[in-house]
Amino acid sequence: MNRQAASAVPIGTAALLALCLVYLLFGLGGHDPWKSDDAFHFGIAYSILDGQGWLIPHLAGSARLDAPPLYYWVAAMLARATGWLLAAPDGVRLATGLFGAVYFLALAGAGRRLHGQHGAAAALLVGLGNLGLLVPLHETQPASALLAATAVGYWGIAILPEQPRRGGLMLGGGVGVAFLAAGLFGLELILPIALLLPLAPRWRSHTAAGGLATAALAAAPLIAAWPALLFWRSPRDLANWWSLETSRLQPPSDAALGDHMQLLAWFAWPALPLAAWAVWRYRRQLTDAAIALPLAGAALTLGIVVFTREAKPTDELALLAPLTLLAAAGAGQLRRGAANAFDWFGMMTFSLVGFILWLGAVAIAAGVPAQLQQHFARLEPGYQAPFAVAAWATAAVATLLWIWHIARAPHSPWRAVTHWAAGVTLMWVLVATLWFPWIDYGKTYRGLAETVRQDIPVGECVAGRNLSDAMRASLHYFAGIVTAPPSPGCRFLLEQGSGEANRPAPAGWQMLWEGSRPGDRNERLRLYRREPPG
Repeated sequence: MNRQAASAVPIGTAALLALCLVYLLFGLGGHDPWKSDDAFHFGIAYSILDGQGWLIPHLAGSARLDAPPLYYWVAAMLARATGWLLAAPDGVRLATGLFGAVYFLALAGAGRRLHGQHGAAAALLVGLGNLGLLVPLHETQPASALLAATAVGYWGIAILPEQPRRGGLMLGGGVGVAFLAAGLFGLELILPIALLLPLAPRWRSHTAAGGLATAALAAAPLIAAWPALLFWRSPRDLANWWSLETSRLQPPSDAALGDHMQLLAWFAWPALPLAAWAVWRYRRQLTDAAIALPLAGAALTLGIVVFTREAKPTDELALLAPLTLLAAAGAGQLRRGAANAFDWFGMMTFSLVGFILWLGAVAIAAGVPAQLQQHFARLEPGYQAPFAVAAWATAAVATLLWIWHIARAPHSPWRAVTHWAAGVTLMWVLVATLWFPWIDYGKTYRGLAETVRQDIPVGECVAGRNLSDAMRASLHYFAGIVTAPPSPGCRFLLEQGSGEANRPAPAGWQMLWEGSRPGDRNERLRLYRREPPG
């Protein structure tokens, strides 16, 4: 049954594909690994490029059994293949872009199968508009592989009754890739849905059962291969990995539905309210496959995330595929008042955000208005804004296209969600073109790592104390420093911490240098050298 409105989506197929490409490609490159997840996950991929960690992911010389390897394999291969053109961080982030493209492709396929003629466009527009996707799909982020795997799994389930072989291969591949991307958590997100399928009339047939058997055959070798290789290398590594994975199945100390829903309120906007509207709109048809599948998937995934994960954005990504597919059912069915309000809110919000982004960028680059420029100078002291003609021209073209789009878009039930997706893309293009140099200046550890390198002779042992994963990864990439646990044989010690400058050195050590990133008052890096005996 076709649930979508008969009116055409006010954006053509070519324009929608272009919007997806712009969304995915802008912001993937052109900057250093940034503090936190971007630098941490880049460090693992860079260890593979540096010759270590193909089987067991490593970070700056240390094994990381908490990081399944698939994303890092793909990232390292892409970085190796594009090394003649791109810097290593940019090549590694191509993996995120690739998995993001698979995610959108699978959303479109599942949306078309579940919701009819406009289902693909509906799923893509809602998917592009989800605010929580912006950062994870543009940084070095293994969760993007899990996101793609879950979407492919839902696509396989949707086509399983009519195309059992293809659907089974897609479902099995999604389950296997989810495991290689996120371990047991990945299996939890898709397997329960697959196991419950025979309870639904649409999938209660010999054809669908054959598709499920194909899925099991496709998933089994993908799931078994990496643990088998771990056992072949070292049974202890396999035991440690299994212990770590099962420990994550325990409820976190602060697990609470309210915390997750508070995060999802903005993270899954507009998918969450549109999904709620779809459930209400089709409340008498909840057993229909097009509603039942994404609704059951969203409910089961929410339960799994709430009871096994803390309320963190990367863990909420697992909810986006089923929520978006459910929201696609109601995206073109909003009542006129609600559709107009959503449309007006989107146009005003992103027009205002665009103006603010332009105003801030002009203040940083040209010093006008002076008061605003002084504020940014206090945040990132010493920053000198480059003027890149291509970047500013691109931002100007994107802004003009936004103005043209909101002026020319025809009235349609789809207008609101189309404006929202276009507005999110505009906002991201402006951030990537006008703001990334300023953000990069404050979020990279390049300056710290290169300064530390000057005071350490080549080949010297360097111990690390309280170093964050992002710092260790940055020291490895920017300075070639792989820190070791503190030991009597290390003459140098790097310590990361907080507090005031000129803190007394630990007993037996002499401070050589201390510093922080520009504008960072909370985090300091200190370099010590062991005092000679006597």
